[in-house]
Order: sequence, then structure tokens, then C-alpha cells
Amino acid sequence: MSDVRRVTSGAPWEEQFGYARAVELPNGLVLVAGCTSIVDGQIAGGGPYDQAVNSFNVALDALGRLGLGRADVVRTRMYITHARDVDEVGRAHKELFDTVRPVATMIIVSGFVDPSLVVEVEVEAFRGVTA
Repeated sequence: MSDVRRVTSGAPWEEQFGYARAVELPNGLVLVAGCTSIVDGQIAGGGPYDQAVNSFNVALDALGRLGLGRADVVRTRMYITHARDVDEVGRAHKELFDTVRPVATMIIVSGFVDPSLVVEVEVEAFRGVTA
């Protein structure tokens, strides 16, 4: 029997491609799959700032299903499609995680499965983090 816990968000791609939204390992490390601002099948927010906030909220919701929150986040990764969006996505990250200060990476990529998406994020958390 595995001590790994998995949660899903109900997004159709999880079933279609065979993955979980978040996985918690026995050592307390929680990995959250790439999250975009697609909510109920629609892109929530058109600009990079709004898409970043919405994407992080999808990830934080997955953490919440495991009883964790923003204060437990230890790493974030932000994937963006344009260098011009660095400041807006960075502003969203600062507003959400300024008091937490996880390690962070921002990477410019060529695109996502839907060309209207400009941001995708990943989050890692650790159960037992003290702020």
C-alpha cells in the first residue's frame, strides 16, 4: 500500500492524460502539476497578471485539498510566453507570496496548448513549514 496521496481538480485533462493535480509524498513534499487560468473550461483573465493570479489560485486550491496553504509553499515556477510579461507575472507572484518567499523560477517558453494562455505555474509545498 502506498503512502502517496493524490488529489484531482476535475479538469478534463487529468483523466484524458492520466495525471493528478497534486501529489503528496510520505516525506511531506507536495508537488502540484502545471496550472493555468482555465476555470470551468474557460480562460479566466486575459492579461498576464490576471492569468498568473488565477493560475496560482488553481494551484493553491489543490494544496487546500491536502490541508495546506500559501504559507506551506517552498517553490514556484512560472512559465510565460513573452518577456514583456515578466513584470506583470512577477507582480502577481509578489502579491501572493511576498511574506512566504519561496524559491522561484520564471521561464519564457514558446507557447501552450491554447494560444490564448500566456502563463502556466507549478507549485511545490512542504507539510510542516514554519513561517
